[in-house]
Amino acid sequence: MTVPSDPRADMLGAIPKLRAFAISLCGRTARADDLVQETLLRAWANIDSFEPGSNLVAWLYTILRNEFYSEFRKLKREVADPDGEHAARLTSHATQEGHMEFLDFRAALRKLAPGHREALILVGASGLSYEEAAQVCGCAVGTMKSRVNRARARLAALLSDTAAADAATEPVLEVMSDVV
Repeated sequence: MTVPSDPRADMLGAIPKLRAFAISLCGRTARADDLVQETLLRAWANIDSFEPGSNLVAWLYTILRNEFYSEFRKLKREVADPDGEHAARLTSHATQEGHMEFLDFRAALRKLAPGHREALILVGASGLSYEEAAQVCGCAVGTMKSRVNRARARLAALLSDTAAADAATEPVLEVMSDVV
């Protein structure tokens, strides 16, 4: 009666054969050693899929060959870029800053007096002329121009990081918004 062999122990005996096969495929000893190591790792991880009684060396050769060709296909798609010039052209800029600026703009827009916000949105965002916006709001064209001008100035002040300017101009602008 023959004792069934342990596939894990038989893998160690197959290393010289795998190394020779790997060298014949890639031609470089260091690369061949890496290929054998990757083959053994994959075989060890999938040892449960090996059918006892079948040819272990053939199974290992198949894994090694598939690994070699997979890496070969992968390397064919890669672009040589030793200086990093190609990669530098492919970088994408972070979008967080733009998003944060948008949130700051939206918060500043909400701080405008309702009449100023309405005027700025009608003329600036919606593209209405001063005359059309004045007609929508039921006010004079000069009043609309004044509101848009004050809204732009206030929005610029809110978006700048000058807290002193905000504190100094806020009461004046609120009083002016009540007048206009």
